[in-house]
Amino acid sequence: MTTPRIPLNLFGIPFGLAGLAGAWLTLAESGGSAVVGDVLLAASAAVWILLVVLYLLHGLAETGRFVGDLLDPIASPFASLALITPVLLGAEGLYPHAATAGRVVVDVFIALVVLLAAWFTGQWMYGPLEFTKLHPGYFLPSVAGGLVASIGAADVGQPHLAEAMFGLGVVCWLVIGSMILARLFFQPLLPTPLVPTYAIEVAPAAVATLAYFALRGDQLAEVPAFLTGYGVLMVLAQVRLLPVFVRLRFMPSFWAFTFSWAAVATAGLHWLDVLHPAGYVGYEYVVISLITVFIGAIGVRTVVAVARGQLLPASAPPVTPAIEERLEGSAAHV
Repeated sequence: MTTPRIPLNLFGIPFGLAGLAGAWLTLAESGGSAVVGDVLLAASAAVWILLVVLYLLHGLAETGRFVGDLLDPIASPFASLALITPVLLGAEGLYPHAATAGRVVVDVFIALVVLLAAWFTGQWMYGPLEFTKLHPGYFLPSVAGGLVASIGAADVGQPHLAEAMFGLGVVCWLVIGSMILARLFFQPLLPTPLVPTYAIEVAPAAVATLAYFALRGDQLAEVPAFLTGYGVLMVLAQVRLLPVFVRLRFMPSFWAFTFSWAAVATAGLHWLDVLHPAGYVGYEYVVISLITVFIGAIGVRTVVAVARGQLLPASAPPVTPAIEERLEGSAAHV
């Protein structure tokens, strides 16, 4: 009997839901209700638990699956989402209701995020990597991991840890981001299943802005303005990619759009609250409506795919030591 294979990028579902929850909770800070944000966090936690259980069950049933996934040059970076998401859930969902438990969850998963990021960094040096295999998902282990850890640490009252994680995320962004852009600039378009990961390019500046605001509070400052300038460039660059995006058929990697754009929307909400332009409350509701409809549409399409049995790929054959044999088909499950 075969068991459904759980691609690592499915952990983008709870990550995207947590990102949308963050946008709603940011809106609540301006006087709105936190109910929607709390419901989304609960949904994110439920999906995360379900995916972890299914992934472990499948991994235990298939010899070598865990090692194979961590060594896969296409899929492996998405493994970090399984550890990054609980940082947000602990900080934004658990900490406001149970401070000690929330802080423990955040600290434990920050430690795991750093350990996994360190393992990936060493593995990429040991590998070595093939330049053509690089894609924006490589931001996840250390860049997203560090910046989200910074947000989580700041939210639970650990500013020095938050500063250290901010440094980890930003420096890795500068180093890894330059290599990813070089690959995107000078090599052909990514394989179709990886095309949605282009959206991850908008995320580092937005998440770094959110981390800074979490550390220093919402106020006019040079650092978030500096970060936002680059972020606006990356957002506008996505317009040129629209012809590629609109030709895509739905696939699990569509969830790469969700947290990335939720982070942009949340950063926009913070800036509206800082600048208070005329009619800014109306703009905030436009932003939250657009991002909710966008992520909601992806969520509905995912439910339809599950109902039709089209979301999960068939179980792959057992992993062999010759990892190269799996590379050709690895992108198809992303």
